[in-house]
Amino acid sequence: MTDSLFIVLAAGEGTRMKSDVPKLLHCVAGRPIISHVVNAAQGAGASEIAVVVAPDRPQIQKALAADYPQIVYYEQGEQLGTAHGARMARESWQAATGYVIVVYGDHPLLRAQNFKLVLDKLDAGFDAAILAFEPKSPEGYGRLITKGAQLLAIREHKDASSSELEISLCNACALAFRTEVFRELIDQVSNNNAQGEYYLPDLAELANTAGYKVTFAIAAEQDVVGVNSRSQLAYAEALFQQRLREEAMAKGVTLIDPSSVFLSYDTELGRDVVIEPNVFIGEGVSIGDGAIVHGFSHIVGAKIGKRASVGPFARLRPDAILAKDSKVGNFCEVKKAEIGEGAKINHLSYIGDSFVGAYTNVGAGTITCNYDGVNKHTTRIGRDVFVGSNSSLVAPLAIGDGAYVASGSVVTRDVEAEALALGRSRQENKPGYASRLKARAQVMKKKANTATKENR
Repeated sequence: MTDSLFIVLAAGEGTRMKSDVPKLLHCVAGRPIISHVVNAAQGAGASEIAVVVAPDRPQIQKALAADYPQIVYYEQGEQLGTAHGARMARESWQAATGYVIVVYGDHPLLRAQNFKLVLDKLDAGFDAAILAFEPKSPEGYGRLITKGAQLLAIREHKDASSSELEISLCNACALAFRTEVFRELIDQVSNNNAQGEYYLPDLAELANTAGYKVTFAIAAEQDVVGVNSRSQLAYAEALFQQRLREEAMAKGVTLIDPSSVFLSYDTELGRDVVIEPNVFIGEGVSIGDGAIVHGFSHIVGAKIGKRASVGPFARLRPDAILAKDSKVGNFCEVKKAEIGEGAKINHLSYIGDSFVGAYTNVGAGTITCNYDGVNKHTTRIGRDVFVGSNSSLVAPLAIGDGAYVASGSVVTRDVEAEALALGRSRQENKPGYASRLKARAQVMKKKANTATKENR
């Protein structure tokens, strides 16, 4: 495989986003835009990735550091155009062999296969290849001036003649060159244009003038959507979600109402999973074969086992682990807790920093009191335990196998196996007292109404 240096241009201010967050750190399907682009480059076999960033804005480096520690960064102090940005990576492209691919960093739907379209052209003997597309509306895009398979020039919209504006084939977001061609031409790009900027697409015409073979490859429009505004961000999200949903259904997942289900870039869904309408699945979620997620559930960072049942109206927070055949029902929240095989938390409960053993039943309204105002503490509930409704389990706490917690209990001490825990005050009944309470309430209500009328 030929070595390939990818230069990702990521120094733009993104002022149209109206945001304190750099444009490329806004997320699509739970992942920053820049990460999508870098991931596609990596998938296309990049031997080196250089990212050009603005100075004094380290957020992009921080966002990429964990997943892509091998990236080399360069700063673009002045925003003088895309060719100027590519020049900033001089140390990398001067040392590179094989190919140089420059890509704009604001295209989150790019796939590795899009890069391979232009790389294949270089493999076939061309000296340069530009990724192109045919948009429904070419307004604002640079036009490709071609002669058969030969690309003669790319004309920016503001510099195009009326006849050139009739061209439907447009510049997308990636330009590939043999390294020696790129090195020869990149410093020849001038800023003699309407914007006074150094345009990277001008390399196409320079390469032709120098006698090199220049061509293009056409990508699907939805793969090369750029993001410059919140509206475009929402559009990119919609396209990415449609892609994820189609991929999920093709693998054997049932989405009852696909348009209302939101997935993340890394969502893992097993065979015969069923997802009902209005479900949000954030990053770090895997759902095993045959599991069902009922409507209006919100899941982030959770692992759901085979044939488990979630919701409706359930919330699974990070590090929630549901074993096979377990159930977390309606209006339940689980956070950093392991729910054992066949265990049931049917409704209206909070389970946090906990372990719930196999086949245990947690009654409605039960909560684990895991936070003392400073530290989080763990609750461990054994196998085949019955926890009665409306119980408060105050951590740190351990409840042994087969134990029984009476409804309404506040449990503050460990419960041994097979024991009954009663943590509530003794009930007292006062005959005839209900009518006295009602009479007193009526007097209070009458006084309140009188006072209201007098104050009007």
